[in-house]
Amino acid sequence: MTYIISGIQQAGVGVENVEAAFKWYNEHLGMDIPVFDEAAEAALMLPYTGGKPQSRRAILAITTKGGGGFEIWQYTSRTPVKPTFKAEAGDLGIFIVKVKSDNVQATFDVLKSKGVKLLTPVTTAPSGKKHFYLEDPYGNIFEIIEFDDFFSTGRAQGGVAGAVVGVTNMDRAITFYQQILGFDKVVYRTTQLQSDMHGVPGGNQVLERALLTHSKKRVGPFSELLGRGEIELIAVKERSPRKIYEGRFWGDPGFIHLCFDIRNMAALKTACEKAGHPFTVDGGAGFEMGEAAGHFTYIEDPDGTLIEFVETKKVPLLKKIGWYLDLRKRPAEKPLPKWMLKTMGLNRKKC
Repeated sequence: MTYIISGIQQAGVGVENVEAAFKWYNEHLGMDIPVFDEAAEAALMLPYTGGKPQSRRAILAITTKGGGGFEIWQYTSRTPVKPTFKAEAGDLGIFIVKVKSDNVQATFDVLKSKGVKLLTPVTTAPSGKKHFYLEDPYGNIFEIIEFDDFFSTGRAQGGVAGAVVGVTNMDRAITFYQQILGFDKVVYRTTQLQSDMHGVPGGNQVLERALLTHSKKRVGPFSELLGRGEIELIAVKERSPRKIYEGRFWGDPGFIHLCFDIRNMAALKTACEKAGHPFTVDGGAGFEMGEAAGHFTYIEDPDGTLIEFVETKKVPLLKKIGWYLDLRKRPAEKPLPKWMLKTMGLNRKKC
């Protein structure tokens, strides 16, 4: 059996204060279901944590509206190191995280009323979708983008739909995201001044942009919840890009990785090696993180951006009664019943 990608599980967000960040993302972006909240030692990320284990606290927060979640991550064994420069469009790494909405104007109006820093008005992306950009209190930029696939109704905005990633070579990057991650459809590719990005750092220069999505619907246990995703690649033309995590560790403030929920890690390992992007970290099949358990691995895209894969083994559905789902006993391609996933909403925590 080949490997299965169910969708984008979460975007990792390094912060200085995990509780304050969870509260902000809960209130403003609806990430109100903590799947786990764990303090432990990150002993397996040595290539990216200075060659030694580091203590941390992490909260994985999701929404049942649909889309991926945020893994909010804080060092506790060292002082998190903030970037020494303001990243701009085209700098290498995850520059923006995309959040899906079924009513972009309504999301804009709500966030404006709450005093959120909005970088642009609602405009039209090259894809034809409505969108806008905002900056959180920690300097991270999010794009609220129009989507039409959601797991449940309710508020306008859902979860993570993808990311904007800086690259040096567009053709090479497209090949990577197509071959390994299944983003086989190029929605647009353009090189020009980007009027919809005016207000975003570096958005007022000539940029090469390519938007990728997948032509086939994702399958797997969490595919209905996670929904469709997209990757936007940006290459800068008028300057030399910098690495967003230059001189810093994974886990320091910023977007630390993009994580995909997968099935059949062994087949994925073979495919990544064949494509020339072997695992740089392999957490092993028995890894536990708080109340969840699974197998996590990492690879790097051609410019060093970290992509995480998680093959979930166990996930809490209703913590109050100790109800956990063991995914090892279910068919790999079959989506979980909606009623089962909706029970996770009973773990909702309002800040």
